[in-house]
Amino acid sequence: MDRRKTNADFPLEAISERMREVLEYIGEDPQREGLRDTPCRVARSMEFIFQGYRQDPRAIIQSALFEEAYSEMVIVKNIEIYSMCEHHMLPFFGKAHVAYIPNGKVVGLSKIPRMVDAFARRLQLQERLTWQIRDCLHETLRPLGVAVVIEAYHLCMMMRGVQKQNSVTTTSAFTGAFENIATREEFIKLISSKLR
Repeated sequence: MDRRKTNADFPLEAISERMREVLEYIGEDPQREGLRDTPCRVARSMEFIFQGYRQDPRAIIQSALFEEAYSEMVIVKNIEIYSMCEHHMLPFFGKAHVAYIPNGKVVGLSKIPRMVDAFARRLQLQERLTWQIRDCLHETLRPLGVAVVIEAYHLCMMMRGVQKQNSVTTTSAFTGAFENIATREEFIKLISSKLR
C-alpha cells in the first residue's frame, strides 16, 4: 500500500485551511517560508494519525481466524502504540500487551497489533483503548479469556500541566480465565520477562 496516496473522503483541503487560521491565531505568519506548506503537511499527518476511524478492528480479527485445539495462553507483548489524547489532542505512546486463551480458534498473530492500531489511531483515552482492545478480541474470537495491559507516556502530562517527565500510566482489563488470580499473575510474569 502506498502511504503517500490519500483517502478521497478525507478533507485535506478543509483541514489545511483551518490550520492556516490556527497559525494566524497563535501569532504566526502562514506565508512565512518555513510555514507555507505546514497546513498541508499537518492535514496529511492527521489523515495518517487518525486512520483508525476508517478501519474496522473487528473485521481485522475476523479476517484471520483458524480452527485450532491449542488452549494455552497466547501473548503478543510490547506492541507499540501511538495515540492522541482526546482532551488536549497531544500524543500518548507506549506499549500494549495482549493475551488470550483460545477456545477452539486462534487468530493470525499480526492481526492483534493491527487491531490495536485501529483503535489507537483515533482520539482516545488510555482507559477506553484498553477496554476496546479487550472487548474486540473477546467478542470476535470468543476465547476462554482476554488480558490487556497498556503502559504509556502522555505528553499532556509531560510538556504541559504538571510537567512530570517520568510518570507512566498503566491500565489493565481482563475477562474470563484472566479473572482468576493465578492466571492473571502468570500473564503479568510473562509480560514482565525479557527474552535472553
